[in-house]
Amino acid sequence: MEFRTLGRTGVKVSPLCLGTMMFGAWGTPDHDESIRIIHRALDAGINFVDTADVYSSGESEEIVGKALAQTTREKIVLATKVHGAMGRDPNAQGNSRRWIMSACEKSLRRLGTDYIDLYQIHRPSPDTDIDETLGALTDLVRSGKIRYFGSSTFPADDIVEAQWVAERRGRERFVTEQPPYSMLVRGIEADVLPRCQQFKMGVLSWSPLAGGWLSGAFGQGKDNTSRRSAMVPAHYDMTLPGNVEKLSAVTALHELAEGASLSMIELALGFVLEHPAVTSPIIGPRTMEHLESQLPALEVRLSGDVLDRIDEIVPPGTNLNAADVGWVPAAIADSSLRRRPR
Repeated sequence: MEFRTLGRTGVKVSPLCLGTMMFGAWGTPDHDESIRIIHRALDAGINFVDTADVYSSGESEEIVGKALAQTTREKIVLATKVHGAMGRDPNAQGNSRRWIMSACEKSLRRLGTDYIDLYQIHRPSPDTDIDETLGALTDLVRSGKIRYFGSSTFPADDIVEAQWVAERRGRERFVTEQPPYSMLVRGIEADVLPRCQQFKMGVLSWSPLAGGWLSGAFGQGKDNTSRRSAMVPAHYDMTLPGNVEKLSAVTALHELAEGASLSMIELALGFVLEHPAVTSPIIGPRTMEHLESQLPALEVRLSGDVLDRIDEIVPPGTNLNAADVGWVPAAIADSSLRRRPR
């Protein structure tokens, strides 16, 4: 396996990162089976594992910790995230120093380790000064509890601001970004990915299969639904024009994959792996079968003709469904911010 360098850190990571959101109550409740999936990924050469405190309310981190206890911890590049609400306490969430310091200690205990390789801010927090966040993360680096830190689903302007603040305030800086990216969700090609290249940030992109849309389970004549439909209905509701467009694109992409003698999964992962800004797409298997269907992508290299055809089906920089972007700025989500007080 040809390992890739994570941004400018010098750390070598596998081209695929194992995501563990589906381990625990949100996906596979059987801890032993989840651990077997993790070990199979490690045996296949994957050395990059990503989780988050909010996944199944900490259960995913606990499962990862159990799996790591059965292997050589130093060989694994371990990433987790902070931001999501962990209970009813209004201060047990967000990007404040108070919560980051507390959440890190809790993640370390659940993971059964004394350090985290990559600690990521899961989403922006407009009500928290970015210098507050960077200051807390810098202290965690200097105390040895984390090695590096990164952002997740940050818009391009927030990425730039964080870099500038870090330089001016003498803070450590975000070394990675974790954005949504797939053949159906390409908006970050216009701004986020170029900024990551500008600042030499590593990119571990999430949802390369577009929440299952590119798994082979969607297309003409299929059920076109997902077990996640109840959790995120806007991603799958076929009355929404964006999802109708996705179905049309998936049908064309399926024909392209067949013509190239590839599975839809291989086409989808091969597309993300091809972008020069992307270090490692995150795969999120729920079952061993899912993992085995994704591992062959490590051997895939898409031709220029195939990539050109993908661009024709879904133009570069396009998000077919705006609901798939993962985070909407308050200026868009809150109509009161666009209206003068009365």
